Amino acid sequence: MKKLAMLLVLITAQGLAQTADEKQLKLIFDAALTEGKAYDWLNYLSNQIGGRLSGSVEAEQAVIYTKAQMDSLGLDKVWLQPVKVPKWVRGTPEFAYMETSPGVTTNMPICALGGSVSTPLGGVKAAIVEVQGIEDLEKLGKDQIAGKIVFYNRPMDPTFISTFQAYSGCVDQRYSGAGEAAKYGAVGVIVRSMNLRLDDYPHTGSMSYGDIPVSERIPAAAISTRGADLLSTTLQLNSETRFYFKQNCKQLEDVDSYNVIGEITGSTHPEEIMVVGGHLDSWDLGDGSHDDGAGCVQSMEVLRLLKRTGYTPKRTIRAVLFMNEENGLRGGNAYAEMAKNKNEDHIFALESDSGGFTPRGFSFNSSKANLEKVQEWKSLFEPYLIHIFEAGYSGADIRPLKKDSMVLAGLRPDSQRYFDHHHAANDTFEHVNRRELELGAAAMTSLVYLFDTYGIIRE
Repeated sequence: MKKLAMLLVLITAQGLAQTADEKQLKLIFDAALTEGKAYDWLNYLSNQIGGRLSGSVEAEQAVIYTKAQMDSLGLDKVWLQPVKVPKWVRGTPEFAYMETSPGVTTNMPICALGGSVSTPLGGVKAAIVEVQGIEDLEKLGKDQIAGKIVFYNRPMDPTFISTFQAYSGCVDQRYSGAGEAAKYGAVGVIVRSMNLRLDDYPHTGSMSYGDIPVSERIPAAAISTRGADLLSTTLQLNSETRFYFKQNCKQLEDVDSYNVIGEITGSTHPEEIMVVGGHLDSWDLGDGSHDDGAGCVQSMEVLRLLKRTGYTPKRTIRAVLFMNEENGLRGGNAYAEMAKNKNEDHIFALESDSGGFTPRGFSFNSSKANLEKVQEWKSLFEPYLIHIFEAGYSGADIRPLKKDSMVLAGLRPDSQRYFDHHHAANDTFEHVNRRELELGAAAMTSLVYLFDTYGIIRE
């Protein structure tokens, strides 16, 4: 009888706790959808400031703006963490054409890849060799590559339902393609944009020359998917086709910048720190609304929604807007170094860097025990059509924090449209749906609330 009574007490307590959680999530979603601030903040970041390339004036303006907005939320602490960041500038717009016979040319949509060197003053004009990936270079050898432009034309695989998996399958040609082609004597590289649809928007992104001396580096540019198809078809019909491109980009000295950090200090376990964040920098072709203005304003909104719903966190919760994710990860590394030097106890970190689309769930880098714990909360999210709770990638900026039993998480929005805009001129505010953005912020806040309420399993 005594055991039965204890069991009834336990079941009743669990039921009350579940009811309290359901109520809190409802408060969060209602507040986000009726009086959310994320969309308005993003409007200013996108339309009043614009693309926030690391080290740019716009990036500096974004630091000032987001700090002011977090100051207005009545947080316990808001501060700037200094970070040295690279400064790469695009220069005047790129220009390219293909030439099928002397004087017969067709202009092609290209953009310089981030970190690329410029072409010579008069540009580069050469024959083209088309490959499907870096592995093809060795097969062709220096005899067939030297003095030519290498055209990497491996597309994203449309059979992957996860577009991020498709992206991972071909992004190496963008990141390492120029460095590898230079070893075979190529004079430049053109890379098919990381995009699943056909359009005329070239997509930029980071690239690296590895340990190749500056004097031996070759210019690298992305070409739109439609342009890539046209170039490939033309080469099949006329192997004598030549390609010309000119770009004026330049790598300058590192400059001072900042991570922007806002904090609500925990009421009972202030020494245990939870982070939610996105990266404040973006590429310069669009205004960086999806990548990653959305993640930044959602992270700020997490703190606002917790306060707005009257919730008092047990643990310290920080929103961190990281600088320089796109071409260096300096902000994420600097924050992790600060945490290590201060011996801070970070137990949980959540990153939003997959666009402001409809939230589908979360992926977790955690122990099996913590993943099982999270999956017990799945029913709380089902009324909001959020159902993915699985092991997987969390985020680039929070990855350096990982240690011991800490839980890292990444917001998983619907990804089917993300690479239509990723790193391109059409990553702009009008392509963000207000309701989808707000749902993502509410989902993030709900997960933060649950981890704050129940903590993690330390092993």
